[in-house]
Amino acid sequence: MVVGEMVQEIDLVVLGGGPGGYTAALRAAELGIRTMLVDEKGKLGGVCLHMGCIPSKALLHAAELIYNARHAAKIGLKFAEPELDVPTLRNWKQGVIEKLAMGVAGMCKSSGVEVLYGRATFNDSRSLRVEVPGESAVRVKFKNCILATGSRPTKLPFLFKNEADQESPRILDSTSALNLDDIPKKLIVIGGGYIGLELGTVYSALGSEVTVVEMTDGLIPGCDRDLVRPLATKLGEMFKGIHLSTKVTGIKVNKDNVEVSVEGKDVPAKLTADKVLIAVGRKPNSDGLGLENTQVQIDPQGFVTVDETCRTADKRIMAIGDISGQPMLAHRAMRQGTVAAEVLAGKPSAYDNRCCPAVIFTEPEVAWCGLNEAEAKAKNIPFQVAKFPWSASGRAMTLADTNGTTKILFAPDTTEVLGVGIVGPRAGDLISEAVLAIEMGAVLEDLAVAIHPHPTLSETINEASLAAMARLDRQRSKEIEKQITSP
Repeated sequence: MVVGEMVQEIDLVVLGGGPGGYTAALRAAELGIRTMLVDEKGKLGGVCLHMGCIPSKALLHAAELIYNARHAAKIGLKFAEPELDVPTLRNWKQGVIEKLAMGVAGMCKSSGVEVLYGRATFNDSRSLRVEVPGESAVRVKFKNCILATGSRPTKLPFLFKNEADQESPRILDSTSALNLDDIPKKLIVIGGGYIGLELGTVYSALGSEVTVVEMTDGLIPGCDRDLVRPLATKLGEMFKGIHLSTKVTGIKVNKDNVEVSVEGKDVPAKLTADKVLIAVGRKPNSDGLGLENTQVQIDPQGFVTVDETCRTADKRIMAIGDISGQPMLAHRAMRQGTVAAEVLAGKPSAYDNRCCPAVIFTEPEVAWCGLNEAEAKAKNIPFQVAKFPWSASGRAMTLADTNGTTKILFAPDTTEVLGVGIVGPRAGDLISEAVLAIEMGAVLEDLAVAIHPHPTLSETINEASLAAMARLDRQRSKEIEKQITSP
């Protein structure tokens, strides 16, 4: 023990105060486990609250208002061009974050969760050393630990000829882009995944000319192409350019702009902009924690390996959220946090969910859960598809936004729902019905006979199910007719 080092003993220490971490800590305290929450930042909430989900959705709401105002003329409403007040928008966004952070801290206090702010590293499988800013270090002895340290934006240092250019204010990542320091006239987004497209949507609405460069042959790699297609059409109208199958080979920061060298079909060798946003994914925060002093195992991608109870190879340490693998989503972390706490309390809990929904909050929104066609084919799972175009939705028509589709994958023999994808306004709010259906092992008839309110967008799930059942009935009728008429 280091001289002057304070020592504290606790039943459970949760390392990381993001959605997974504080959910685990609160549930553990609720179950009677003496819990300490250790976080490196000065405020709870993690990346999601301070540098991700919440600030991005606040800005996307502003973008949606601007978009709707600009396109209201088609229904007979004319507004003046929205006037952007960046400081007020930034302060409003920050106010939302502060209120939520205070709420999390308040819940921890009322639940009896002890909070310690500082940088933690493992001494061994039984203790942590926490460097507390301005105070003596604290040695925390624990019976169990839950890792919830999250992730950070992936950097591309090999693209920069000048190493110092990486730190230029003209080079943004998902964190700095949300600070909204200013609105560049031209913005290049490297990466056509959900982070790049969401932030591209925000900056486009706020006045930037946005150009997206994506290395693969389609936006949102891994997402069902039927869902991406309407989004790609809309973004093609909003953005200055979208370059697919295009590789970035270099980035050079000049005094007045940034030059991006690219290789691809029908694209200039160099693109220039005021700023460049690098949004090519995130990497887990598993390094620098002293995990080599424990029995925790880390895979080649940097993820901590866990089982369905969130236990690592070290019997005293569990891991949840981004550090434990894909998908790196806050709601997955929160579910895992609950599981981990319940397992430690002796409850029969496991992260055995049949699906985890994903939502992209672009214009239009894209949401899905369960299997998509590519996954079903790769796993040799028989399936059929039911689709309902929003051009036939009364509610979509009244919203003057019929650019959407609801798609259901189901098993042909049992009609069990295997996966659902939705693209259109509020798709993220609609997908929960599909998540529940898959978790419960629902069949098409369950969605078809459940009365959905009219006129609503949720009816599109009902209509897609009805269309699929009608098609199956026709197929069966033909089979019966063939059997009757055959000699």
